[in-house]
Amino acid sequence: MADLIIRQATEADLPAVSSVTVEAYRVDGYLDGTEDYADTLADATSRFRDAEVLVAVDDSGVVLGSVTVVHPGTPYAEISQPGGLEFRMLSVASSARGRGVGEALVRAVMERARAAGVGQLVLSSSEKMLVAHRLYERLGFTRLPERDWAPLPGLNLVAYAYGMPL
Repeated sequence: MADLIIRQATEADLPAVSSVTVEAYRVDGYLDGTEDYADTLADATSRFRDAEVLVAVDDSGVVLGSVTVVHPGTPYAEISQPGGLEFRMLSVASSARGRGVGEALVRAVMERARAAGVGQLVLSSSEKMLVAHRLYERLGFTRLPERDWAPLPGLNLVAYAYGMPL
């Protein structure tokens, strides 16, 4: 996508990050039955404090998407292990879908992992997020079924991993 910039979020970006993240999950129906998760998604301030938030912005600075990069043992870590890196809450504004924003964000996380020298990049995704799964698989992620889990009854998360080339 032309004029797409991936960078670390600033405090000024946080209201837009909150809005885009909640909207992306709501539009796709991923908050049905888990409305409490909307509060977690909206809390970009905590993610900014406890993890690394990357944003995709257009040339006028409008936030089109975001992703949270998480180190093992930190508050937002779910399935990462020492020597690895995890990402969560990948979201793209519905108005920016189909323009490569999600892929650009995932590739930026992959670069962060490569630069940090980690051996594995992991993520959990709702079993319903089939469009995201196709993206991950196209980029070389493979299923990691031994780390699948369910934070709530009926909410099944599937794990993916990308082995970082040395």
